[in-house]
Amino acid sequence: MNNSTIPKHIGLILDGNRRWARENGLPQLEGHRAGYENLKTIADIAFDSGVEYLSAYIFSTENWNRSKEEVAYLMNLLPIVFSKYLKDFIKKGIRIRWLGTYDKLSQREIDLIENALEKTKDLSRGNLCFCFNYGGWTELQDAVRQIVAADIDVEDISIDTIRQNIYDPKVPDVDLIIRTSGEQRLSNFMLWRAAYSELYFTDKYWPAFTGEDLQDALKEFENRQRRFGT
Repeated sequence: MNNSTIPKHIGLILDGNRRWARENGLPQLEGHRAGYENLKTIADIAFDSGVEYLSAYIFSTENWNRSKEEVAYLMNLLPIVFSKYLKDFIKKGIRIRWLGTYDKLSQREIDLIENALEKTKDLSRGNLCFCFNYGGWTELQDAVRQIVAADIDVEDISIDTIRQNIYDPKVPDVDLIIRTSGEQRLSNFMLWRAAYSELYFTDKYWPAFTGEDLQDALKEFENRQRRFGT
């Protein structure tokens, strides 16, 4: 595959964890654990393929409305990802980035996240962005609040002003968004960065999404003609 056709930034909407678990005779919540494990595998393959940024939509601001049991399970997975998996990320040269809000998170969880960000900040093999407690509307709301707080004159507010106030503005726009499980919508994901994203949908549930499936998506992207409105 020509390096010029490889997406710099892929966004992943990790859908179908619970349905995968049900179909495999497992407790529904086990689907989330399997989903996390698969994310590590797919991230390795993506970075080996030349992708520089991989953003995973793991927990949305709307997911707080799920059952208390499921929310608690997902919160318990958070320390595992940012402590147990951290050594693997460092060994593989993967930089961890956070796209989301700390609202409703405990101080312990925040400390674990900040520790992972600090310890991987100089790594350069690839950027794995955790969209956790993330929502596109909330991201834009927070950006507007920062702009207002900075007391910027209305006439001086540009597209670049907004871009510099979204979460981690150094993360570029998304070139390709992949959504698993057959659903075909963005679900409040990357509303700013997805303005000209190519969209790729697959019926496979996320835990069953393989490296071969990722390569199929990359080949499809290679054949797209991106016009950016021209």
